[in-house]
Amino acid sequence: MKISLHTSLYIINFVSYFYNYIYTMASENIIKTETIEREMTGLFRDAFGIDNTSITRLPQAGGDRIYYRLTNIDYNLSAIGVIGPDIKENLTFLNLSKCLKDAGISVPDVFATSNNGRCYLLEDLGDTNLLDLIKKGENTEIEEICIKTLARLQTLPKEIWSKKVQFPRFGSRQTAWDLNYFKYEFLKPSSIVFDEELLEKDFDSIKNTVEEWPEELSGFMYRDFQSRNIMIKDGKPRFIDYQGAREGPAIYDAISFLWQAKANFTPDRKETLMRIYAREFSRIRGVSEDKILLGVPFMTLLRLLQVLGAYGFRGLVEKRSHFIESIPVALSNLRQIVEEGAADGLPELKRISLILASDRRFRQEQANTGLTVKVYSFSYKKGYPDDFTGNGGGFMFDCRSMHNPGRYPQYIHLTGRDQPVVDFLEDHGEVFTFLKGAWIMTDAAIDRYISRGFSSLQIGFGCTGGQHRSVYCAETTARHIAQKFPKANVRLIHREQGIEENLSGHI
Repeated sequence: MKISLHTSLYIINFVSYFYNYIYTMASENIIKTETIEREMTGLFRDAFGIDNTSITRLPQAGGDRIYYRLTNIDYNLSAIGVIGPDIKENLTFLNLSKCLKDAGISVPDVFATSNNGRCYLLEDLGDTNLLDLIKKGENTEIEEICIKTLARLQTLPKEIWSKKVQFPRFGSRQTAWDLNYFKYEFLKPSSIVFDEELLEKDFDSIKNTVEEWPEELSGFMYRDFQSRNIMIKDGKPRFIDYQGAREGPAIYDAISFLWQAKANFTPDRKETLMRIYAREFSRIRGVSEDKILLGVPFMTLLRLLQVLGAYGFRGLVEKRSHFIESIPVALSNLRQIVEEGAADGLPELKRISLILASDRRFRQEQANTGLTVKVYSFSYKKGYPDDFTGNGGGFMFDCRSMHNPGRYPQYIHLTGRDQPVVDFLEDHGEVFTFLKGAWIMTDAAIDRYISRGFSSLQIGFGCTGGQHRSVYCAETTARHIAQKFPKANVRLIHREQGIEENLSGHI
């Protein structure tokens, strides 16, 4: 095939433009990174009067802040550099750090702050947080210290901290934001059918309750008090990430701590720690423990809706595995409190909460059971199957190039599980070539996943309607895997038919 001179020049120009664009974007990112790192090392020099600093970017946490560790081995110095895009949050954190430290709360020292307020340098508290200890079943005494410290923090005189925060009291408007976070980032993407008018009526009831929260049960609201935000240094807890602090219902923070999905406290442990918290709060404020605990079910419901919104955005949208992995536990917690009556009087919210908690897509996988392979059939018109394991998905095969039995009247109401459709696809022969190529890739991956101790792999077969070709291919592939890899747990899911089967041990 001959290509004209005009076409050749067009291709050359396009390729040149493409590479220039990529080079420019890469250069801008390098320059931006260099500028940030230069600003950080400048702060380190200002704080300690030392050059020759090494700088390493740390893994990103839940928010949008970026963290660096700056060290100078010769002088045995280390600090954490933080870049926060939200200047109001930065100001709150920096202003609170001093007054909380003066009040006896263990927070990190602030060494330096940039003139523009977007960067600051903190005391390096190490890499171990309380969640790490909880997962190991260690130092339960620290959990009790933390929950008692929370009560003392929340009951500090208002004049000490109120002018340091940049955000208004947590009331109906802020509650509306959290509820909408749940609705738009988790509920709607889950495709659960609900009555929006009735749900908003329930939301109004929740907002009114928060707006009327008793003054004696309010105080310093940490907003994100959880074990990941408590660092352990020299065996003692140090508190971080209070940049979202404001005045609000105090019990909210205790619930954030005790119902954190990854911490996975037992019901007995939650009750014990909540009693310790209530006793300390009561001792300082003079409010009865029973009155403090009365708000636990309601505020637990609100907190769980907020975190599900966060898990939806950070996990399902941004694909951060930590948040995806937390969804099943959060939904299990939601089911528990709803069944105990927390959503009584909120009929639509109660209904959809129980539906979400029962949704098999969010089912928590059993731990230490080896590799689970989920094989899907699906319709491309309805999008790829979701992955809620944190693994990010796997193989997706397009069956639409094969002859479609769905075009013929006699097959319209059948699926790829029915013998006439099976015969149609196998008689034409192309399905065998298609699956042979797919299995070369999937078999090799499964073999490696098992040997390396991986826990999850997803394989999908899609066609136009998710009814004939994809169903046959998923069905055949799942049974092939179950037979060839008996160590794997194989789950067959025909999404558009609403069929799910566990093939492990049945082949």
